[in-house]
Amino acid sequence: MPLAFDFRHGVHPPEEKELTRELPIRRMPYPDELVLPLRQHAGKPAKLCVKVGDHVERGDTIAEADGFISVPIHASAAGTVTAVEFWPHPDGSYAEAVRIAVDKYAAQVPRPRIVPKWEGLTTEQVVKAVQQAGVVGLGGAAFPTHVKLAPPKEYAVHTLIINGAECEPYLTSDHRTMAEYPDRVLFGIRVMMHAMGVKKCVVGIEKNKPDAIAAMQRAVPKDLDVEILPLTVKYPQGAEKMLIKAVTGVEVPSGKLPVTVGVVVQNVGSVAAIAEVFETGLPLIERIVTVTGHGLNKPQNLIVPVGTKLRDLIAYCGGVTPDAAEVILGGPMMGTAVANLDAPVVKGTTGVVVLAKHETRGETVYPCIHCGRCLDACPVFLNPSHLGDLARVGRYDEMTDAHLADCMLCGSCAFVCPSNIPLAQLFQASKAALRRVPAVTT
Repeated sequence: MPLAFDFRHGVHPPEEKELTRELPIRRMPYPDELVLPLRQHAGKPAKLCVKVGDHVERGDTIAEADGFISVPIHASAAGTVTAVEFWPHPDGSYAEAVRIAVDKYAAQVPRPRIVPKWEGLTTEQVVKAVQQAGVVGLGGAAFPTHVKLAPPKEYAVHTLIINGAECEPYLTSDHRTMAEYPDRVLFGIRVMMHAMGVKKCVVGIEKNKPDAIAAMQRAVPKDLDVEILPLTVKYPQGAEKMLIKAVTGVEVPSGKLPVTVGVVVQNVGSVAAIAEVFETGLPLIERIVTVTGHGLNKPQNLIVPVGTKLRDLIAYCGGVTPDAAEVILGGPMMGTAVANLDAPVVKGTTGVVVLAKHETRGETVYPCIHCGRCLDACPVFLNPSHLGDLARVGRYDEMTDAHLADCMLCGSCAFVCPSNIPLAQLFQASKAALRRVPAVTT
């Protein structure tokens, strides 16, 4: 059956990628101080293994993985641990973090490392190497990558899908990674296919990235079954279930994971990070971040040390314009507004977007007019209007019955709402409230 390489519903927000899509990736200088939260990934936070006064080199472990669904945290630069304290986290909370005063005149050369030879490693050994390197999903979710390399044995995984859609407005870090480092991405794909025993891989890239598509097509090795697939430009194309539907035509059932239909999805940045582990032996201590927006003086694509404070990053990009109104971590559709610029870049920080006043929406919320636009936009066929009514009065159990769990907080409903109702935020708060219910009732 021919595929349309598309999915139903979704929206077309302004792309705003022209600010950085032609800008090559550059390295940011080390700041004077790094702040490394122990909670940077889904699962259990890492366990502290340094103390105040310790000197660390670039790549040294400062916190160890606490279980299988956890990864270690490593020093992004050589320096001295000055404090272990609660610090503003990008999610708006406070989290235990390690503060490191960066050695001003250090060469920032990591200690000598043994680079794993992937060809002779078993699946378990590859999984262990990737976990020890602290690699997580770099598309925003920050789920430990090694877990995806070892899917449950009861499911037969036949296809690896690499997510190069990058459908969020403004963000171009994945785009530039594919355009500038296609060989690295494909090496990471090779390691993943070897570890999982998968023979077929599809790299889905939206058609608005023709240079990335061309670069990846040129770099595909002849001995790998890797297809570079141009996709329809539509949001949220990069969501796992939407991408699987577009690429394979198969729909992942409600409440199920992609592995149940024989597919594993991995982000482009994460694949490149896996490649670096087996090229240099270095853990995940830096990442590519798009720093952009009409409220920023000098938008850029930068290699940023994990732990760099947002104020230092923005200052390096020339600071904000007089009409800057809001700083968002991630893209404007699924990202979160930042209240404190002392919060650091973490492993899951895909971008920093500084919006000018004219790019933000008004604060006035009007009553729902039941126009149905949110129903037409929702890619998982929910009724956001009904869910919003329930959320406003705290009827969370009824929201569960209305399939709130299927909502991926993509923000499509809020984007099209003429009443300016913050539906995605209401659903996010409702999910958090439901997670707290068992602790309250026991």
